Amino acid sequence: MPNQNDVIEGLRSIGLRAPADSLRALLEHTTKSRASPWETCEQLVTLERRERDSRNLAHRQKSAALGTFKTVDRFDWSHPRQIDRALYEQLTTLDFLRRGENALFRGQSGVGKTTLAQNLGLLALQQGFTVRFSSLAAALADLLRQESLPAFERHLRRYTRPDLLILDEIGYLPCDARAADLLFNIVSRRHEKRSLLITTNLAFKDWSTTFPGAACVVALVDRFVEHCHVLDIDADSWRQKHAHQPAPSTAQPKPRKPSKRS
Repeated sequence: MPNQNDVIEGLRSIGLRAPADSLRALLEHTTKSRASPWETCEQLVTLERRERDSRNLAHRQKSAALGTFKTVDRFDWSHPRQIDRALYEQLTTLDFLRRGENALFRGQSGVGKTTLAQNLGLLALQQGFTVRFSSLAAALADLLRQESLPAFERHLRRYTRPDLLILDEIGYLPCDARAADLLFNIVSRRHEKRSLLITTNLAFKDWSTTFPGAACVVALVDRFVEHCHVLDIDADSWRQKHAHQPAPSTAQPKPRKPSKRS
C-alpha cells in the first residue's frame, strides 16, 4: 500500500488545490467503499472543481469590494411600509443583467437599500458575472485624483467594464460639475451594454441638487432611466429603530455597603 501522505503530496505537487484534509477523507472513503479507479478519479475531479470554484468566487468577491453585509434571508420584509418584493425577486433572476438594464433602489437612509444591492451583487458573482461595488463619493474620488490620461482611463475601466456596477449613496454628498461629467461618462459608456444599479434617497427631479450647475444632469438621468427598474422603499430607519432600543444590561449589581452607625 502506498503511503497516504505521499499520495496527497503528489496530488498537490501536480496542481490539485483541494485541502489535504479533504483529499485524505476522499481517499479513505474510496478505499473503504472499494471504489473503482474511474470512480475515484471522478470524485477527485468533483472535489477539485468545487475547491477551484470556491476560490474563484472568493477572489472575485474581494475584487468586487462588496464588503460585509446581512444576507437577504435575514431581511425583514414586514418592516417597510412599502416595498415591491415581487420586483426584487424578479431582479434576483438576473434577467435585467443579461439585457443590460439598470435598477434604482430609492428610500431614506437606513432602510436596507445597500443591503439589497449587495445581495444582488453577490448573486451575480455566484452566477459568473463580474461586479464592482462602490459609493459614488469613493468612485469619483478615485477618478479625480488620477493625474494622467492613461491612469484615468485605466481606473475608469473599473467602473465601465464589470457586468454589474453598483453605485451607492447618490444624493448624500454634493458634487461639482466635473464629478457630474465623470458620472455621465460612466453611465454613457455602460448605456444598453452593461447594468448599473444605483441607491439613492432622491427622486430623479432632485438629482440636480446633488450636481448643482452641471449641464449634463438631464442627459445623465435620461440615459439611466431608459431601461430601469425602480424599487421604492418607504420605511423608518433600521439604525434609528435599533438605536432607540436599550441593550440588555450585563453589569452585575454592586453589593451594597453596610450602613455606618453614628
